[in-house]
Amino acid sequence: MEEKLFTIGQAAEYLGISLNTLRRWDESGKLVAIKKDGGTHRYYREKDLEIFASDLLKFASEWIQDGVEFPGTFYCQTSSIFNARLTKMEMALMQKPGFEKLYSLIVLVAGEIGDNSFAHNLGKWPDTPGIFFGYDLTKGIIVLADRGLGILETLRQVRPELPNHVAAVKVAFTEFISGRALEKRGNGLKLVREVVIERPINLFFTSGDAEVRMQGADKVFNVTRGQRIVRGCLAKIEF
Repeated sequence: MEEKLFTIGQAAEYLGISLNTLRRWDESGKLVAIKKDGGTHRYYREKDLEIFASDLLKFASEWIQDGVEFPGTFYCQTSSIFNARLTKMEMALMQKPGFEKLYSLIVLVAGEIGDNSFAHNLGKWPDTPGIFFGYDLTKGIIVLADRGLGILETLRQVRPELPNHVAAVKVAFTEFISGRALEKRGNGLKLVREVVIERPINLFFTSGDAEVRMQGADKVFNVTRGQRIVRGCLAKIEF
């Protein structure tokens, strides 16, 4: 099926912003447009607009990309703060009707991604330590992000031959890395992939220009190259 593209006018209406704002975001790399066949007209992927339209994802994206003032409500400076808030989310999910069998897996996926950020950046944060952790259980959305080294730079410490972000993210989700410390909760992003494939949980994950999109009834794992470079890691979980 051909991917749906929006014109700049349609995209501006979809996001509720001006054409000039979209042009500035394209030029700054905040929301990059597609120019078909070397032309000058800007187009936008529907999936990119859907992701950008999420308030939580916008907060996280602006923080890791632009260094805007961090929304303290969502800031977990240490892993102990993150795990305390994760427990609070778990208690709320336990009380949600119909989530008796799913809540523990949702918490596991969020916990693995968050712990992954802390484990791989411990003592190596480029500037701001800690992660963004926000959720809206009514909408079924969880967003996590960090301003860390990113998957490629982290894995190159034990796999210096990795050529790019796409290859690194694929390894992170599919292989056990010899010489790399085991993640606290088990098998890190590999466990995340296995759970998301089998359960009604959708995942968007990006690091550098590598993107993982696992959604819908017939989910498959695939890593593709996105339109922009994302600092650190950014993830959106939907259920």
